[in-house]
Amino acid sequence: MVVSDHGIVATSQVLASQAGAEILARGGSAIDAAIAANAVLGVTEPMMNGIGGDLFLIYWDAKSGKLYGLNASGWAPQGLTIDFLKKKVFTSMPEDGIYSVTVPGAVDGWAKAHQRFGKLPWKVLFTPAIYYAENGYSVPEIIHDFWGIGSPRLKQTEEAQRLFLPNGRPPALGERFRNPDLGKALRLIADKGPREFYEGEIAQAILKTSASLGGTMQAADLAEFSSEWVDPISIDYRGWKVYELPPNGQGMAALEMLNIMATSPADKAGPQGTVELHKKIEAMKLAYSDLYRYNGDPRFASIPVKGLLSKEYAAQRAALIDPQKANCTVANGTPAKSDTTYLAAVDKDGNIASVIQSIYDYFGSGVAVKGMGFVLQDRGGLFVLDAGHPDALAPRKRPFHTIIPAFMERGDEHIGFGIMGGSNQPLAHAQFVSNIADYGWNIQAALSAPRFTIRGSESINCNILMESRVAPEVQAQLRQKGHNLVMRKDYSALMGRGQAVLHNSKTGTNFAASDPRADGSAEPEPMPPQK
Repeated sequence: MVVSDHGIVATSQVLASQAGAEILARGGSAIDAAIAANAVLGVTEPMMNGIGGDLFLIYWDAKSGKLYGLNASGWAPQGLTIDFLKKKVFTSMPEDGIYSVTVPGAVDGWAKAHQRFGKLPWKVLFTPAIYYAENGYSVPEIIHDFWGIGSPRLKQTEEAQRLFLPNGRPPALGERFRNPDLGKALRLIADKGPREFYEGEIAQAILKTSASLGGTMQAADLAEFSSEWVDPISIDYRGWKVYELPPNGQGMAALEMLNIMATSPADKAGPQGTVELHKKIEAMKLAYSDLYRYNGDPRFASIPVKGLLSKEYAAQRAALIDPQKANCTVANGTPAKSDTTYLAAVDKDGNIASVIQSIYDYFGSGVAVKGMGFVLQDRGGLFVLDAGHPDALAPRKRPFHTIIPAFMERGDEHIGFGIMGGSNQPLAHAQFVSNIADYGWNIQAALSAPRFTIRGSESINCNILMESRVAPEVQAQLRQKGHNLVMRKDYSALMGRGQAVLHNSKTGTNFAASDPRADGSAEPEPMPPQK
């Protein structure tokens, strides 16, 4: 772990971590540091996040002890309807292109968080990102790999190819990459304020780009959007209070999985033993089957969150787990009614920002905004065209969202954490929480430990991806129970790339961890400039 009596910023890219730490040294709050780091990540990880995407935040105010949640996920344009797409001969939601685009919420999310918790001037926060956009940075290893994987999507528009495939190819490892158009957009946001994105020159560029491709985005779709303060949802797990954000995000699946796990004691053989892994895999399947059946935008559909998170319902679901056999055909239950980047920052006062931000798939929709240096997200691809489903496409509705920040606390210890990676996130959160709550591991050990995951949001079955650090005899025993294991390398980015910060409110000490599966680091607040 990184340990300091001052602030720390943990992100998946070293330059972003450094930028956030420097903002702390200038007297910034945790949210100031988080915004600065996030803006840099939009430059250095352009296939993962940026101003064309959405954002979710959990913020812990150390002085009051209060927890805040912010949902900055955008809605579908007014003209993007099921009937419109069916007339275009779509039988399912497009996963890229202009019809997968929803209003980007990140910039408004930054603004609302800064207005409430910021200390430094808005303009100052974008200085590092503008510098790297205009002057360039050397492309690191893992981001280089992701760039190559995501490059086919850039064929959606000539602008995307021009921006992100200089010389007709992804930048080489270590090659300097510049994006002066993004520098221009960030300067507009810094100098003229966040409304520039929704009503000014950037908004006009978005609308012109959309219209040129036959999109439905109108000025009012952008101008009338506003992110929303929400109350986090929570459960108790082995004496720890664990928090996620409510739907339309998938955080409730992490909490349901933990509730199911809590119905039996943690196995003494450890988190990578056969008994414990089998239980977690089976609990995951039950929770995810409910997630894909019930999740949606609570402004449009009744989501049974209270029922899904009740201890009684967890006991019913846990009773379906056979300790000797994997369940490959999991059905959802009936509860009672009622690509991405993650970063964490803690300041010297103990305030914690747990932030996740994404354009969804590699390079989002593949649609680049002309002259502005960024791509628009493809979050609309997670809607469904079944009008009776909670996640049915509708105007001004927010789609099912995979990105989830998290927080947990017990006594004097308060932890902001997240592990990115699409459908991986709830099950990765549950494994991280268990490593701490069940086995007493520190946050770096809990983050680095071997994990399992699933691929995509298809029907939950017995196909499980697992890191090869799990003991061979455990692998063999899991296969005997019916799990179809697909072994990955020792540290696989498919398991998600996480970050975590911990504040001890008794000692005032801060701790941080950064996932070895990424190019990032946890950077402590440096000594302030000396005269």
